[in-house]
Amino acid sequence: MAKNKKKDGASAPSLALSLSGISKSFGPVHANRDVALDVHKGSIHGIIGENGAGKSTLMNILYGLYSADAGQIAIDGKPVRIASSSDAIAHGIGMVHQHFMLVKTFTVLENVMLGAEKGFQLDSSVEATRAQLKKMGDEYGLSVDPDTLISDLPVGLQQRVEILKALRGANILILDEPTGVLTPQETQGLFEILRALRDEGTTILFITHKLHEIMALTDRVSVMRQGEMVAHRETAKTDMEELAQLMVGRKVLLQVERTKVEAGEPVLQVRDLEYVDAAGVKRVDGLSFDVRAGELLSVAGVAGNGQTELLYMLSGILAPTGGSIEIGGAKVTADNPVDAAHMRDLGVSHVPEDRHNRGLVLPFDAKENSILGHHNDRELGGLLFDRAAIAERATRQVTEFDVRPPNIDLRAAQFSGGNQQKLVLAREIDAAPSLLLIGQPTRGVDIGAIEFIYSRLMEMRAAGCAILLVSVELEEVMSLSDRILVMMDGRQIGIVDRDAADENMLGLMMAGVSSEKAA
Repeated sequence: MAKNKKKDGASAPSLALSLSGISKSFGPVHANRDVALDVHKGSIHGIIGENGAGKSTLMNILYGLYSADAGQIAIDGKPVRIASSSDAIAHGIGMVHQHFMLVKTFTVLENVMLGAEKGFQLDSSVEATRAQLKKMGDEYGLSVDPDTLISDLPVGLQQRVEILKALRGANILILDEPTGVLTPQETQGLFEILRALRDEGTTILFITHKLHEIMALTDRVSVMRQGEMVAHRETAKTDMEELAQLMVGRKVLLQVERTKVEAGEPVLQVRDLEYVDAAGVKRVDGLSFDVRAGELLSVAGVAGNGQTELLYMLSGILAPTGGSIEIGGAKVTADNPVDAAHMRDLGVSHVPEDRHNRGLVLPFDAKENSILGHHNDRELGGLLFDRAAIAERATRQVTEFDVRPPNIDLRAAQFSGGNQQKLVLAREIDAAPSLLLIGQPTRGVDIGAIEFIYSRLMEMRAAGCAILLVSVELEEVMSLSDRILVMMDGRQIGIVDRDAADENMLGLMMAGVSSEKAA
């Protein structure tokens, strides 16, 4: 394709991709309205917007998972028709989805080879795929053992496999919310890989709600709001404040407004808590701490260091194998385990880290999900459900938490990831708990919703709720916490006051340095 010329005669970057007039509706909901987008070759182009702004719909159209109602797609200046993912792949487009599409019982090699086999005799396909994996590992830092089962890989390496799959013959790579399940360290590793791919000529579309990632990684950024493309910017000529305002349509507070709250008596008391899994591995090792009324205690650490098991014991999903938990005077031990229903009776609400497996029943609609764990409430009619009362509760929740679309009859699986998170938060916060357990509260959530979630947490804290928050986002931990507990290998490295800590100190503690030495 001939390069476009600027008015001064200098050559402009050629376009890898051009979208014009793209529109898509789902019944009365207009997911995309007359969207236009140009993406330069060999660039990283960010696309941002609130949950439900139409970002994923647009990318699913580009990848052939949806058909546009109107509009045109051009690749290298030539109009193309993309009616399926096979068409997209044939045109050199690969996609890494927000929720991984891997077969967990297959090896890395089998997953990468899947769909690209060269006939019934697989020997040549296996050899070719193995050679391709080695080549991409050497060139782009995408090394991963080809013979390892997906189920045995941490999340960061599973995503690496998704990228390897998507890169089979791809010149354009789409990543939809790729850092939602990654630790900060894994995110930096991903960025290094994406920069290397860009430098080798790959065009990358990076879909995210995290503005600091846009500023750190992309060359250009486009902003969507309510299904429309509202702005395009060169990243070097904008800032997070402008982008946030473009996303939401109003000025957004990027800093948490914290009021001074006098903490009350302990609501949660944990002493020498331990958990040993079925394989005999000690996942939690001797934790002791309190969370008081009106206090927010954050648990910081790299994912996989016992935080999940801690939340599961505190919420009644797992029974401790040692130590004790006391909530409102009720003591939980290995000899006196308590299930999740009893924890709710004690005033505990739980927003789990994994909303798909623990927070929602995806085939259920929004109103059915709004009562999970609360289905025996008298106001809902007990065993004989009062469907009008259930609908009223669900409508209030989706309205208060700005769930989009506000359709209580829509299945949970049909909402975007961020709106699924809002459904869980709405249900658990609506229960007015005395103790809120919350894991990764803003995973997959846009800047406007983050502002709303933070303000609700601060309101609950001011009203006397004890909050224990688990997050891998150090900026989030520093913004919200009164005190911070750092975990590594299931152990408690230390507890520090927010005002006495910074990200460098917490990073050292996450690596195993004591709070005294880190300070």
